[in-house]
Amino acid sequence: MAPTTTNTNVPTTTTTTTLETKLNGQTKGQTSIKHPLDPLTPEEINAISSFLLQFMIKKHEPEKIAIKFATCMLLPPPKRAVLAHLGIPLEPGAKPDAPTPIVRRAEVDLLDVLKGNAFHAVVSFKNGAWALDKINQLPEGVQPQITPEELIKCEEVVRADTTVQKLAKEVGIEPHQICCDGWAIGYDERFPKTKRIQQGLAFARLYDHDNLYAHPLDFFPIIDSESWKVIHIDFAPHYNKTPNGYALSVTKTAPPPLGTVEESLKAANRERIPPPFKSFDFLPDLMAKSEEGGYKPREGLKPLHISQPEGVSFTLDGHVLEWQGWKMHVAFSHREGIALSTITFNDRGQIRPVFYHLSLAEMVVPYAAPEHPHPRKFAFDSGEYGMGTVANELSLGCDCLGHITYMPGSYIGNSGKPVTIKNVICIHEEDAGVLWKHTDFRVGGRSQTVRRRRLVVSMVCTVANYEYIWNYLFYQDGSIELEIRLTGILQVYVSKPGEPNPYGTTVAPQVTAHHHQHLFCLRVDPMIDGLKNSLIETDVIPLPDAPTGSEFNHGGNAFIAKNTVIETEGGREWNYNTDRRWSIVNPGRKHYSSGKDVGYQIITKSGATPLIPRPDSWIAKRASFLDKSIWVVREVEGEDSGTVRMWPAGQYVPQTRVAPEDSVGNWAQGAKKVDNEDILLFLVFGITHLPRPEDWPVMPVETLQVVFKPNSFFDKNPSMDIPGTNDNNSVLANGDAAEHSCH
Repeated sequence: MAPTTTNTNVPTTTTTTTLETKLNGQTKGQTSIKHPLDPLTPEEINAISSFLLQFMIKKHEPEKIAIKFATCMLLPPPKRAVLAHLGIPLEPGAKPDAPTPIVRRAEVDLLDVLKGNAFHAVVSFKNGAWALDKINQLPEGVQPQITPEELIKCEEVVRADTTVQKLAKEVGIEPHQICCDGWAIGYDERFPKTKRIQQGLAFARLYDHDNLYAHPLDFFPIIDSESWKVIHIDFAPHYNKTPNGYALSVTKTAPPPLGTVEESLKAANRERIPPPFKSFDFLPDLMAKSEEGGYKPREGLKPLHISQPEGVSFTLDGHVLEWQGWKMHVAFSHREGIALSTITFNDRGQIRPVFYHLSLAEMVVPYAAPEHPHPRKFAFDSGEYGMGTVANELSLGCDCLGHITYMPGSYIGNSGKPVTIKNVICIHEEDAGVLWKHTDFRVGGRSQTVRRRRLVVSMVCTVANYEYIWNYLFYQDGSIELEIRLTGILQVYVSKPGEPNPYGTTVAPQVTAHHHQHLFCLRVDPMIDGLKNSLIETDVIPLPDAPTGSEFNHGGNAFIAKNTVIETEGGREWNYNTDRRWSIVNPGRKHYSSGKDVGYQIITKSGATPLIPRPDSWIAKRASFLDKSIWVVREVEGEDSGTVRMWPAGQYVPQTRVAPEDSVGNWAQGAKKVDNEDILLFLVFGITHLPRPEDWPVMPVETLQVVFKPNSFFDKNPSMDIPGTNDNNSVLANGDAAEHSCH
């Protein structure tokens, strides 16, 4: 559904300034910008919001209006203009395009909280100030992202509600002990789409810094984020054990009709359940007080220091990072968290494009319990909240070790003022074991060992109870890896003593952790030696039509790699039986020896997990991108609006009931040609988590990797020029003297 356009009565200008002009000058609302993709600065965010606030007030006079800002992000310039500005050619061996003027633009989502209307605005920096290009009122029911302030306000509203206080008191919890995580409502047709609402997951905090998730409460408040009132309260039914298995205390999992608290409790057909009061703390000082027998730190662990006495091997100029042949633009993104762009590799003096853009475009976490209201717990942590807005301010010596460089990031607050996270992106180097080694075993032979070093660009995000650690890893052999580490506290709910739990695990008495999945979608905008690329699907299969004992396969051992070029837009599924993998190639450039198209192979074996809920489930309807393991579509850019195929679940995710038109499943229906074209890939991967008691109270990290490995891209191993290892700081653990004999 297209937005309805509001008549702004504001003339627009076609006057543009070159990026170079803006780079060299300080102008109103503009700070020094070194790269076309530099994120909006705090000064720019402040200037943009001030301009739009004045515009909205003037436009709506003499009516009252109260504006709340939701997002304010850079609207990327057209790809070809950026590449021309950076001198990166569009075709192998071609000259870069001549630079063209680049206008700095931003898109903003804002709400009129008095009338409940939402707007999407586009502004441009022209003639030394920000000007309005357009402003559209969003269709009824379309909601911008939920903001951090709204999530915090949700808890305040729940804690102050007299009905909530009464319910908490009935199970032994005082008002000041009530805590509530605000969540997107997910899917609940009982509430009108026109209301901006949240569901609350309620817990109790028994004392300062107590682990509140150890004390889940048995009710679920619904909050109107415009009137800031609790408008409904749900109760979940519970399970009884029967001779033939498990049965709900009611016969239906569907949500009951809206009604009073008493009617909701009656529909759940159960008594109130007090929260478990046993503490499960994770802070050492609290564990010392709460654990039976006290808490004693583990002994015998000696310090392990990371030292780089001569400094780091990377350089950072603004947002441009260089290391060991790699060069890229690193940016903080309100929605993506880390956004990497214009990634190139210096191959013996030749600058070779690899990826134009690489970032997390979406993720979703479906939970398994079918009884209402648990099925509406499926958070789109990127699309509904924004991964950047929940990022941690990192601490030196804790989150990253060694010689660290930090980058700040800023996003817009509800008031329009910028919110800055000082140390939000961490950059450092790590030893990663052996890169390559060989020993000539013959008498008098020699060996060579080369250590594997990697550059880490990382961020840590806390989404209520859960943590995601995002590590983008760059290697000296030309490989790139996205490593996701999952940790934090499981999403739990209260159960009766001894209650069976077919859809979760009792990790502590009366504390049930859901079975759930973490499913991610990585947006990959390749430019392997240029913009025209293709996707190759490779299946490893036994030699066809050649049984054991035949002329061509006498021993029966033969197998081949069968390559299929994906010619039109669509989605493909991973196949375990054929060890399927995909490669991004440039048909315009061949490897001198293999004869194959230069390319990069995609490896997702550790995370090739399908969506388990049914294909017509609520989550499948909203997150249709989960239907395939990989999607390939044509890149489509507007004349001046930057990339429009950005978000696989749609630009506006909160409170959707089906995947919107601007989602990847619909893009792929266009059947555009994608062989030897400017293409986009959306890579889906994840894990299915069946919680263990050992995941409680804080889960040890679970790790996922997606790897991009060069395949016929380099003439040979590009890391052959890395010096062998001979670390004179290495010593024998027993203190004996030893000669360093690496050779």
